[in-house]
Amino acid sequence: MIPGGGQPNMQQIFQQAQKMQQDLARAQQELAATEVEGQAGGGLVKATVTGSGELRALVIDPKAVDPEDTETLADLVVAAVKAANDNAQQLQQTKLGPLAQGLGGMPGLGF
Repeated sequence: MIPGGGQPNMQQIFQQAQKMQQDLARAQQELAATEVEGQAGGGLVKATVTGSGELRALVIDPKAVDPEDTETLADLVVAAVKAANDNAQQLQQTKLGPLAQGLGGMPGLGF
């Protein structure tokens, strides 16, 4: 509700939107530069992804390599990458969540 029943100050709304856009761009840059890790098999397989979900590294302990059982190794790789991506999503929520909530508080946008 706008005090006094008047129209929202469009310049103020524009400035708020511009600041939020800059904050969002900065948060996305930080996410792309931040790395998080996921692991599987008690640390036998470790995956590193950026906060934006880009796979950067995969480390496989030689103990996890059994030529007779490549299925288990594949499962461990998938699990490690999934864990890393889950961690990246949590990081995204931490970084971007407050920005998304800020959109709801902008007068005249009706979010």
